Amino acid sequence: MNLNKAMIIGNVVRDPEVRTTTGGQNVTSFSVATNLVWKDQSGQKQEKVEFHNVVAWRRLADITSQYLKKGSKVYIEGRLQTRSWDDPNGIKRYRTEIIAENMIMLDRAGGGGDSQYDNTGSFNQSQKKEDDFRQDSEPKSAPEEEISIEDIPF
Repeated sequence: MNLNKAMIIGNVVRDPEVRTTTGGQNVTSFSVATNLVWKDQSGQKQEKVEFHNVVAWRRLADITSQYLKKGSKVYIEGRLQTRSWDDPNGIKRYRTEIIAENMIMLDRAGGGGDSQYDNTGSFNQSQKKEDDFRQDSEPKSAPEEEISIEDIPF
């Protein structure tokens, strides 16, 4: 049995770059930074940042190019792939990338829930109950209207 699965949560480092293949398929590439924080033996806080190259294809490429921007908090799930090429000087270069299969936007823009997309362009919205986060003394507002799949323009 084999398994090739990568899951990261981090911040988008640069706006997604959109390209179209000669076959007409859209592809985006962008980077996501993840942080590791720990205390060393002397109790000093240490931090290390890792940068991950991410590639999204087809409908997920369209969605990432439209909704992600530098600084966005995102969950990416996919598989690792390493490709190689010869640069103009004849030196062999390698690049390891996460080929995105699923994405969840974690920013809370507009107070909505998390937005999840997969590589087919399917959309799921999970919304936490606001009442769980409110104190009993606060006035309760009317519930938000639920979004159906048919209302989404893509």
